[in-house]
Amino acid sequence: MAIPLSPEAARGTLYRAAHEHDACGVGMIASIKGVASHASVDDALTILENLEHRGASGAEPSTGDGAGILTQIPDAMLRAIAPLTLPAPGAYAAGIVFAPQDAAACQAAKSTIDRISLEEGIDILWWREVPTDNSDLGRGARDAEPSMLQLFIAADGLSGIELDRRVYPFRKRIEHEVPDTYVSSLSARTIVYKGMLTSGQLRQYFLDLRDERYESAICLVHSRFSTNTFPSWALAHPYRLIAHNGEFNTIKGNRNWMRAREALLATDAIPGDISRIFPICQPGASDSASFDEVLELLHLAGRSLPHA
Repeated sequence: MAIPLSPEAARGTLYRAAHEHDACGVGMIASIKGVASHASVDDALTILENLEHRGASGAEPSTGDGAGILTQIPDAMLRAIAPLTLPAPGAYAAGIVFAPQDAAACQAAKSTIDRISLEEGIDILWWREVPTDNSDLGRGARDAEPSMLQLFIAADGLSGIELDRRVYPFRKRIEHEVPDTYVSSLSARTIVYKGMLTSGQLRQYFLDLRDERYESAICLVHSRFSTNTFPSWALAHPYRLIAHNGEFNTIKGNRNWMRAREALLATDAIPGDISRIFPICQPGASDSASFDEVLELLHLAGRSLPHA
């Protein structure tokens, strides 16, 4: 639990004792000049580590409820390590896939994703094993740890949000059709590194985050304290667009209304039969995940992010 500041210590700050309450921890850094740097990533991870009191762990302190970071695509780092020449920044999408632990099941998942990519007109450029270090993880986290893969794709020379709109149905179909597989993010603009970790474990677990070539102008971090779902690798934050530190008490009604409205959905922004991305709200997800899924749909369908 956080210790409230005294009135004297709070004077001249934005802190208000009346607003004090326990919830997940969230933090953000952005360069107002849009300059990407590793210093921003390092500072964001330091914020996260200082939010440990906002996260949770089980009876085993080394198994966390979840922690993660959303950044811009670290193009310089990825371009330096790629075994091929990547398209121009923004003209390829990258993301992290939580695949099954079992080697045969993992290969089957990749094969199904390859099939879906052909059906969706998506070019898979590169599969990469994400370098990780699980030596500090508790048994609970290790037992549930997925195979951590990175996926790089392109499509018809598209870039930016136009590529994200093309990628969106591809990712939704992976969610629906590939067992025991979760895509933490898949975008031409941002990427999410997250897991069933404590705040202090994220930097240690993902070796990429310690690479000086990993640069971003924006960083969003989250330390999870679950309220209506149990810990899991997939339910850590951030999601594709948000990190959330509250609870939606109307979630069942919200999901039912979203399901009912799917028959009315139509947009020219997302190509193909839109029904292939249904259900919008993935069963078994948390309240925050469902909110993120609907926000993502409205944004990719043409609304600005603030409007959505």
